[in-house]
Amino acid sequence: MSATSVRWIKSLIAVVAGNAVYFSLASRMPAAARHQPFKLDLGVLVDFWFCLVFYGLIELALLLHRRYRK
Repeated sequence: MSATSVRWIKSLIAVVAGNAVYFSLASRMPAAARHQPFKLDLGVLVDFWFCLVFYGLIELALLLHRRYRK
């Protein structure tokens, strides 16, 4: 598997997981943190943050897996 494919798969997993968590918690968030359709608002940034956290967790898990596999 090429490096580009691996990055694409990690990104896809991070976006799907981040969006799933964001939208499951969106009804309990303050109004400013909720995304309004077709608008660029704070909700988009909060959603991006969830995706970024999941990408970081995936990278951390792979790093730890490689480190302890040796």
